[in-house]
Amino acid sequence: MIALGLWQLLDRLPRKEAFLAQLAANPAKPPMAFPRFPDETLLFRRASGLCLQPTDIKLAGAGKSGFRAIAECKTGAEGPGMIAQLGTTRDPMAKIAWTGGEVSGFISHAPDGRSLIGSLFNHTPQRLMLVADTPPSNVTGAGLSPNGKPDLDSVPNNHLAYAGQWFFFAAIAAIIYTLALRRRPRTEMEPR
Repeated sequence: MIALGLWQLLDRLPRKEAFLAQLAANPAKPPMAFPRFPDETLLFRRASGLCLQPTDIKLAGAGKSGFRAIAECKTGAEGPGMIAQLGTTRDPMAKIAWTGGEVSGFISHAPDGRSLIGSLFNHTPQRLMLVADTPPSNVTGAGLSPNGKPDLDSVPNNHLAYAGQWFFFAAIAAIIYTLALRRRPRTEMEPR
């Protein structure tokens, strides 16, 4: 348990802090074309993409903002296509219609339907999504509000807490072991 705590503290925490520093620098980098394949180092980077044809548009919960209008798109390129978050709405029954087109904004994670346990066994990288700065002008059916700005605080960094947790478990195990030794009956060796 102590080794796991040291691993979190000396290996995982510095790696995560370096990753967060890279993500913090991404919004200032020049815009790029939306990537064809997942790459977490591109989160929060400005990008643009062309949705040739939306294949599905659905609403997903967005907390205080209401619901996110998310479109699955064909891009004409090989690969998984593109996911674009067009905007947000407060109406859970909103019918969004969009014929596709150019989308520009920033790169984020796409919603992931995997359960926590399922994600332990499925190591497929989480898909990326292009979050539009403003809803495309040719969206009809609902007055979409602009999406929120990227938030670095949405990327968890729990490694210091995990290290403390492992050290706490080790301390509890040491206390239990000490108590067990004290309560153990002492047998004296009798000479024969």
